Amino acid sequence: MEIEWTDAAPDTGERRYVSARKFARVWEFRVRFKRRTNWEPPPEVTRDMWDTLLDALERRYRRREGVSDEDLAAVRKIIANLKPPPQV
Repeated sequence: MEIEWTDAAPDTGERRYVSARKFARVWEFRVRFKRRTNWEPPPEVTRDMWDTLLDALERRYRRREGVSDEDLAAVRKIIANLKPPPQV
């Protein structure tokens, strides 16, 4: 399963393409800044990336597009185990 979206790079604010791919029950994130360039691993997988992935999975789950309860539970568990965002 593969899900793609665009967002802004946290360090530069530049638009980037993000891809999350699940293979063998492991999620892998990749990014690129221009079309038709090679995908690269991100320097850091942020909480925002996990939240975006969970949102996309929940929307696909409602439409029955190959997302299982196990997929949702696994991503929710990863998000719950992340460090809380710093307080400002």
